[in-house]
Amino acid sequence: MLRNYKTSKKNRTNYIYYSANGEAIKIVPNENGVTDAIIATLHSFDDEEYNGGRREKYHVPVHMDAYCDEKEENSADRNPYLVDNDSNPLESIIQSIEKTEHKEKIDRLRAAIETLKPKQKELIQKVFYEKQTNVSIAAKAGVTEAAIRNRLKKIYDNLRKKI
Repeated sequence: MLRNYKTSKKNRTNYIYYSANGEAIKIVPNENGVTDAIIATLHSFDDEEYNGGRREKYHVPVHMDAYCDEKEENSADRNPYLVDNDSNPLESIIQSIEKTEHKEKIDRLRAAIETLKPKQKELIQKVFYEKQTNVSIAAKAGVTEAAIRNRLKKIYDNLRKKI
């Protein structure tokens, strides 16, 4: 049975453990070869078990509430994590179409990017591939952040028309 609270380390003066056959074993620091290292190890085991129990007490009810309704009936119809669409042929077709459409859109985007001017491509490279902020790009280029924002807006509008 798990404890409901942690005992502070300063109040842990001795330990009582029970063997598999129910025999009580009392461990007292600095007696019978019990060192601080052994005590520290016992503390870590106890704390680990206690924290594990706390996680279970919190997570199991919270997640079960998400998976069941107030009548404790399965709520798979409202919880996408419980639905298994792998064997659903309609879902497979939809996913196939989505993948095809996504690939087509990516191909059109790549083609549209190729039509940009070199400086526009460079700006796209900095924003999307190098993950630079508008502010850092503006500082390096010696312009305002608003200027970079306006350039990006023009690029996006241009790409949107071509896609």
